[in-house]
Amino acid sequence: MTTPRDNLLRSLRREGFETVPLSPGSFCPSQLAAFEARFGHRDVPGWFGSPCREFGIREESPCADPRALFTRETLPEDISFDGWCVGHSRQPDCWHMTRMHHPLKGETVTADEILRFPAPRIAPGEAARIQAEVIRLRSLGLASAGQMACTVWEKSWYLRSMEDLMMDMMMEDERATLLLDRVMETSMERMRLYAQAGCDIVMLGDDIGMQNTVMMSVELWRTWLKPRLKKVIDAGRAIKPDLLIFYHSCGYVIPFLNELIEVGVDVLNPVQPECMDFADVHRETAGRLSYWGTIGTQQLLPFGTPEAVRETVRRNLEICGPQGGIVIAPTHMVEPEVPWENLVAMREAAQNFKTTL
Repeated sequence: MTTPRDNLLRSLRREGFETVPLSPGSFCPSQLAAFEARFGHRDVPGWFGSPCREFGIREESPCADPRALFTRETLPEDISFDGWCVGHSRQPDCWHMTRMHHPLKGETVTADEILRFPAPRIAPGEAARIQAEVIRLRSLGLASAGQMACTVWEKSWYLRSMEDLMMDMMMEDERATLLLDRVMETSMERMRLYAQAGCDIVMLGDDIGMQNTVMMSVELWRTWLKPRLKKVIDAGRAIKPDLLIFYHSCGYVIPFLNELIEVGVDVLNPVQPECMDFADVHRETAGRLSYWGTIGTQQLLPFGTPEAVRETVRRNLEICGPQGGIVIAPTHMVEPEVPWENLVAMREAAQNFKTTL
């Protein structure tokens, strides 16, 4: 009997499918509370029939007082710190975005300061915990996906600031090399852990697109980010050759697609329809890339009709054809404006499509 995991992996390898793989994405707090009030539980992936479960690696920061790293900025009182000691202060009524505070921002930052900056450590016991989770999910017929967003570029600019890191890259400053390599090395370590644990998919990601254009030139990306992304992917594939590599970038990324495939990306997420037409993306990459998302959270899900949602799901599935290569999912967090009826329409359209093949 084909399990949901088997069906998903076959589809992502474009070998056909029995049912359409579906993922609900992540819900903002108010949507999650509404879901719980409606059904009495918070198992959103289960209700949507998602064939995959995602999880991350728990980290420990070696820095007891992250505020001490911010010698060039006075931080607000209401702030939290991630494992790399990047500061995050939340904005009112904004569920996903934070104002970031960059500990390595500024022209006076030295190469030695970058080399000495405390990197997060993998928490004790994580290898065994993740391996056990992979085994547990497989026993339930579900695929396992290790989360590793902000793989090289994003985490590096979170530390240095986008403006300063961009300038370092364009000026061929050694600080860019040192910082990008440090972040890459931690990502390679985590990639190896996921591969050794037997994960089916590893979810990488660095936003390199904007709403209507690319965030940087292809040449700059090719010089600084492409080889490092390849090293991260190669670190996993050296251990688990059949590991599926999922890559997230919001925005317009068509100029990068062929080279993302070249370094080993199997699955593109989220294929944001407000930024590029799915038919154009498929035309460029058909047979060489699969897709996870395509159902827009800027326009379609919050403001479209249920029938428009159903039609978009059908259209995108028909573009891919019987070989599959697509997971239907929202392109980003499901924010408060999205009506429940549109999420039900997405679910029903995916579930019913199998009868039309």
